[in-house]
Amino acid sequence: MIRAKQELLQALADELAALAPGQAPVAAFENPKQAAHGDLACTSAMQLAKPLKKNPRELAQTLVERLGQREAFQRWVESMEIAGPGFINLRLKPAAKQQVVAEVLAAGDGFGRQPSNGRRVMVEFVSANPTGPLHVGHGRQAALGDAICNLFEAQGWDVTREFYYNDAGVQIGNLALSVQARLKGLKPGDPGWPEAAYNGEYIADIAADFAAKKTVKADDREFTASGDPEDLDGIRQFAVAYLRHEQDLDLQAFGVKFDNYFLESSLYTSGRVEQTVQRLVDAGKTYEQDGALWLRTTEYGDDKDRVMRKSDGTYTYFVPDVAYHINKWERGFTKVVNIQGSDHHGTIARVRAGLQAAGVGIPAGYPDYVLHKMVTVMKGGQEVKISKRAGSYVTLRDLIEWTSRDAVRFFLISRKADTEFVFDVDLALEQDNANPVYYVQYAHARICSVIRNWQSDHGGDPATLASADLSHLVQPAEAALMLKLAEFPAVLKSAADSLAPHDVAFYLREVASAYHTYYAEVRFLVEDAELTRARMALLTATKQVLRNGLAILGVGAPEKM
Repeated sequence: MIRAKQELLQALADELAALAPGQAPVAAFENPKQAAHGDLACTSAMQLAKPLKKNPRELAQTLVERLGQREAFQRWVESMEIAGPGFINLRLKPAAKQQVVAEVLAAGDGFGRQPSNGRRVMVEFVSANPTGPLHVGHGRQAALGDAICNLFEAQGWDVTREFYYNDAGVQIGNLALSVQARLKGLKPGDPGWPEAAYNGEYIADIAADFAAKKTVKADDREFTASGDPEDLDGIRQFAVAYLRHEQDLDLQAFGVKFDNYFLESSLYTSGRVEQTVQRLVDAGKTYEQDGALWLRTTEYGDDKDRVMRKSDGTYTYFVPDVAYHINKWERGFTKVVNIQGSDHHGTIARVRAGLQAAGVGIPAGYPDYVLHKMVTVMKGGQEVKISKRAGSYVTLRDLIEWTSRDAVRFFLISRKADTEFVFDVDLALEQDNANPVYYVQYAHARICSVIRNWQSDHGGDPATLASADLSHLVQPAEAALMLKLAEFPAVLKSAADSLAPHDVAFYLREVASAYHTYYAEVRFLVEDAELTRARMALLTATKQVLRNGLAILGVGAPEKM
C-alpha cells in the first residue's frame, strides 16, 4: 500500500498543479476517523476554493473527474465520494490494502525506516549532576531522549547522544562536604551535620568505600580514594566518580547508552566561557549596571535583559549554556535537541538570545527543546515520595525493580512530554488490557503463538509466506488491520518531525487493538491452506510492525507471555 499511496499522491499533485499553477497546496491524504467514510480523505478542494474563487464542492467534483482519468487512481481506487463542504473520500481496492503485507515482509526490520539523509543531529538528555542516583524525572528524560534518537535514526539521521553535567559547582561542593561529614562519623540530624548536605543512604556508602581506599570507574572517569577524611578534593573527585558509576548502572538497567559525556567544568578550563562573554561584549550586546554585566536579551524577544556576570564576579546559569551551544554548533551539529525538565523553561529565551547575539551564524530557534513535566509515582493507592536509598525521592532503579524496564519505558513515553504523568506501579504490574504495555506486548506474543501452532500442527513454513496469495484477505477486520499497518512509516516521520514519541505508543495500541479484534472475529487456521497462508502472512507482517515500533521505544517484543 505504501507504493500505491505514493502513486496516488503523485497523481494528485500533478492534477493540483494543473488546476492551480503556482497556488497548489501540498498533495496529502488524511485517515478518516470513521471507517464508514472510506480509507483515505482529501481536503485539497477546500484549500483551493478560496485562491481560485470557486465553490469547494464544484471544485471537488472537477478534481474527482480528473483524478478518475489517472492510471494510478484506476489501478488502486475503487470509488470516490464528495462529502460535506468538499471532502473527497476514497475507497481503495482490496489489492491496494493487501500490498502492505508484502511490503512489510520484504522490508522486515527496515520497514518504516528511511535511507541515510547525510545529516547529523545531537540529542542531549538526562544530563544529571553527579550528586545522587537518577530519579524518576531523569527516567522520563532517558525514555523520551532515547526514543527521539531512535526516531531520528529511523529517518536517516546520524545521531549523537550526549550527557552534559556540572562536575564542579556548589552542589558538588555540598556533596563532598556530605561525604566528609560521614567519614567523620556524623549522620543527618547530628550537631555539625552540614546544613546543605545530602541525606540519602548512598552518602554513607560513598564514605565507606572512600575510607576503604577503593577505586571507582565510570564511563568517563576513574579515581582511587586516599582514605584521608581531610582530603576534601580527593573526596570530591571520588564522590563524583562513584555517582557517575551509579548513574551508569541506572542507565544500563534502563538500556540507554551515550556517545559522549560533556563536562561543564571544561567550558571554564578551556576558556570558552570567557571567550563567549568577550564575544558578546565586542558585539555591543552587553552593558554594565549596578556592578553587573547584562546581556540585551530584549533585542531578541526576551521580556527583560538578563544578568550575565554578577557583581561578585560569578556567571549566571545561562552563560555556560551559551558557550556550550556554540561548542555544539562548532562541532557541526546544525540540529540540536535538548530534553529537559519544565523548570528550564525560563532559560530558553536567554540562551537563544545569547546565541543570536554572539554572531557566529547560528539560526534563530536553535536549539530545539522538549520540556517534560515531573512524574508522580503511585503504589498501593498512595503517592510514593521517598526512597530509602536516595533519601528524598523515588529513583529510576526503584521503579525498574518494582515493575520492569519495558513497563517503565513504555509508561514514561505514553504521554505527551509537557503533560503531568502519574506512574501507577500497580497498573504496570497488571496482566490485562488496562495495562498498555502488556496489551501491546501480548498482541505480539499472541501472534507468535499462532504462528508456532501453524508450524507445528499444520506443517506451515514461514519461508513460503512471501509468495502467499494475498487476494484472500478480504474480511473487514483484515482490511482494517492492513490499513493500520500501512500508517507506520508516516507515523514515524510525523513523530520524528514533532519530537513526539508518544505518538508511536498510541499507534502501537491501535495496531494491537486492530489485531485483537481480528483475532476475535476470524479463524486463522482453516482447511483452505492458501487462505491460512495468506492470514499467516498478515499476522507475520503485524508482528513485524509491532516489533519495529516497540524497538523505537526501546521496549522488548516477547514471543511468549
